[in-house]
Amino acid sequence: MGQNILKALDDVSLEINDGEYISIMGPSGSGKSTLMNILGCLDIADKGKYYLDDKEINEYTDNQLSEIRNQKIGFVFQKFNLLPRLNALENVELSLVYRKMDAKSRAKTAQEYLEKVGLKNWGAHKPNELSGGQQQRVAIARALAGNPQIILADEPTGNLDSASGREIMQILKDLNKEGKTIILITHDLKVAQQADRILYIIDGKISQERTAV
Repeated sequence: MGQNILKALDDVSLEINDGEYISIMGPSGSGKSTLMNILGCLDIADKGKYYLDDKEINEYTDNQLSEIRNQKIGFVFQKFNLLPRLNALENVELSLVYRKMDAKSRAKTAQEYLEKVGLKNWGAHKPNELSGGQQQRVAIARALAGNPQIILADEPTGNLDSASGREIMQILKDLNKEGKTIILITHDLKVAQQADRILYIIDGKISQERTAV
């Protein structure tokens, strides 16, 4: 408004190591979702530089950013973002469409990842036939199907009961043990404390950073 400029992120400097597991916490409007969008190559910062795998991506085209998201990053969202008209197997296959895999290979890979998250016999079920926890498992399988190095999880337990939430957090922990980099956005301190490092953001600034207990 007028000459007042709202900075979603303000002078943020952050380094995340390969294979690390971090949590990002902060109140609504603090800038944590904006930070996740930048880390996930969904948005580009107006100022500053972002290096991913030692490559500066600020000047990348939309097509180049899309390729990075498809090859390097898997997304898990609070609301699952599954397509209701597709069954679980088909939803997982979506992440493989742009990899030029034939239909048979896509189905085989999707089934393998459904089995990895404990849904071996649920591939034919549509989202409305699954529990919240099962839908989130499908979302995780979809994120993993392209074998990305980075998993960005935005409030992955926010719509789940406590038991389902614990199961999802265990899956993320196991993925980190396999070498995946996990970046978790959450309001829940108990969830955040399962990471190796907690990052706090307030008013677009990193207010404090500490090792999780």
